[in-house]
Amino acid sequence: MTVPLYRAKAEFFRTLGHPARIRILELLAEQELAVHELLDRIEIEPSNLSQQLAVLRRAGLITQRRSGSQVLYAISVQEVRDLLIAARRILFGLLEDREQLRRDLGSPAPSGLDGPGAPGLGS
Repeated sequence: MTVPLYRAKAEFFRTLGHPARIRILELLAEQELAVHELLDRIEIEPSNLSQQLAVLRRAGLITQRRSGSQVLYAISVQEVRDLLIAARRILFGLLEDREQLRRDLGSPAPSGLDGPGAPGLGS
């Protein structure tokens, strides 16, 4: 039995649903990194990093290769980088919308709405 696309998408986003995994992907989107380099850049315990890397590997989002005594990790699906960029744009857009709403709510109400006897919408 095949899995409906919406369920596969939900599982994909669940895989991305951990801050450490997002940070790992952000770093690997820039360049291939060894475990010790990831540990230097992420505040995470080595065992937790190992678990998060395993989740990303099982999902097929990253690959690993040995180079001498090091294991290097890289993003295996370049579209993940595009997705992270899109998420950043969406978050900035939402933040701008919230800031605009905050400015709108903080600005004086149109005449008659905030005058004497008007409901306290401006307070």
